[in-house]
Amino acid sequence: MKKLLIVLVIILPVAAALYFAKFKSGANFLTPAFKDQQEEKPKPLAKYTIEALSKTQFAASQIILSEILEETADFTSRLFYFYVDPSIASGQAKKVSGLINIPKAEGVYSVIVMFRGYIDKENYQTGAGSVRAGQFFAKNGFITLAPDFLGYGKSDMPSENPMEERFQTYIASMTLLESLANLNQALGKEGGVTADIGKVGIWGHSNGGQIALTILEISSKSYPTVLWAPVSKPFPYSILYYTDDFDDRGKMLRRVVADFEKDYDAEKYSLTNYYDRIKAPIELHQGGADEAVPVKWSDQLYETLKKLGKEIEYFTYGGEDHNFAKGSWSTVVSRNIDFYKKQFNKNQ
Repeated sequence: MKKLLIVLVIILPVAAALYFAKFKSGANFLTPAFKDQQEEKPKPLAKYTIEALSKTQFAASQIILSEILEETADFTSRLFYFYVDPSIASGQAKKVSGLINIPKAEGVYSVIVMFRGYIDKENYQTGAGSVRAGQFFAKNGFITLAPDFLGYGKSDMPSENPMEERFQTYIASMTLLESLANLNQALGKEGGVTADIGKVGIWGHSNGGQIALTILEISSKSYPTVLWAPVSKPFPYSILYYTDDFDDRGKMLRRVVADFEKDYDAEKYSLTNYYDRIKAPIELHQGGADEAVPVKWSDQLYETLKKLGKEIEYFTYGGEDHNFAKGSWSTVVSRNIDFYKKQFNKNQ
């Protein structure tokens, strides 16, 4: 009995000391199952919150001009490419194609970057959704660039995660805007045409309007911006609204969104929470009979931005559809030209 007591007296203090030392040094005594429950899941999409993107450094890419797609007396339409930095593109550089319209006459030209609305990949060709307006702008003295986005045209494939694919439109757009610093290098053989990269505007239609608004929030730069019937509702309602058009009535998309919201706060990805970051002048256009973007969305966008003291002008067109194809298209694009020229000439 005495031997047992001696052993306990020696062993118990030593065991206690060892336990205390391990506890103090940060050793983890949780069971594997409980430890797994306590560890946070990786959140690879956290880098796409609007706040995170606003702090991201987007590296400028070289802009590569490729084949001629159309040539007129006033402008040349060409395919172009740029690359998204691998550090923000899932570990590898991603090629993005697009359509550039270059005026024929020698001179210095302002630049419009154009963001189109949603188009099915099966029906898409480079420049679709913005080609007509882009050609009009080129005829009236602007260089225009319209990115296809990943997965479209001759671009590389996007992420397999549908939510990340959506967010990758923002990094492609921001990269293109940064890459305009290299545009004149690409234009070197274009017959005396020079881009004034101090005068850059944005044009966005439908979902491209959503992209444009988000880019204005991420960058907080004063790019003069034209919006045609933009999608301006909170995320993810802004995409769930359209599920009736899907073959499965949006069943798969709702599942994707539900899985996303298990791990992420959707409010941090919603443009409606960051309107205060917008510093750009905006011209907003909305058709009164638009079946894709309800008039009240643009009404609310205008009222909200006005209350925030933003510079915005709003035009509505009774009876017009989503593409202003009922007779108002020429009026809309002419107003766009006047808006850009006014804004670009402000500081002269």
